[in-house]
Amino acid sequence: MKNDQLFTRRRALLAGTAVVGSVGTAAVFVRGEHGRPVRAAAPAAGAPPRGVPLKPSAYRLQPLIGYGPPRTAPARTPVRREPLLRMTGRGRTMVLTFDDGPDPRYTPGILDTLAEYEVPAMFFVCGEMAADNQDLLGRMADDGHIVGNHTWSHPLLTRLTRRQIHSEMSRTSDVIGDGYGERPRWFRAPYGAWNRAAFQIGAELGMEPLAWTVDSLDWTSPGAGAIVERVEQGAAPGVVVLSHDAGGDRSQSVRALRRYLPQLLDSGYHLTVPHRPYV
Repeated sequence: MKNDQLFTRRRALLAGTAVVGSVGTAAVFVRGEHGRPVRAAAPAAGAPPRGVPLKPSAYRLQPLIGYGPPRTAPARTPVRREPLLRMTGRGRTMVLTFDDGPDPRYTPGILDTLAEYEVPAMFFVCGEMAADNQDLLGRMADDGHIVGNHTWSHPLLTRLTRRQIHSEMSRTSDVIGDGYGERPRWFRAPYGAWNRAAFQIGAELGMEPLAWTVDSLDWTSPGAGAIVERVEQGAAPGVVVLSHDAGGDRSQSVRALRRYLPQLLDSGYHLTVPHRPYV
């Protein structure tokens, strides 16, 4: 699919979601005291370790002096000291997130279930996986999901130099931009291992850091029933759930989603995706 078609389609989807956000069903992440984000409640999760955004064209028509709204510089993405964790909003809102894909063996099954119940989710993709599965990025855009940056090869960022971190993140943003139609606005550090360089480089690339509040522990392959139980027990307003659609055998994750998603909806939860109010 051509980039201009993806970009137009993605804009239409975002515009529709923005309308929902305007009436209070969309959510933003909560901050703690003095405007600081809530601190992570759980240790890093995940299996054991295994350029700069495109600038808008300088060529544009300038409004005549005295006409149109005043010109202001676009807001910079803040440099966080901690990742964002939770949502706040009206009602019982939750976010489902899936890491490490897209994987043609498991991601389509997850997308099928989300489409059946018309639920949007977030997919934090690895560049090396996304490069070979551009069609799945396109489907995520078609279905209204948010795609975030999960680095190129899923390394432990705390062991990399700044140049290596930048390469891991910028290359992935490029691939996402090509397949999804828009460069990512969210990123997640593999294993939940954040450091100052990751926060700074993420902000330079126009992305906010997002962690989670409930780890489904699906990466340990505990069985679909155990995954369902953990998600349902952790369900609460504002929760961000961590699951996986790649990085190993994720058939349990696919089966578990089919069970807990309708149960969450029947319990009155609104499954949505976050929105950045200043974008």
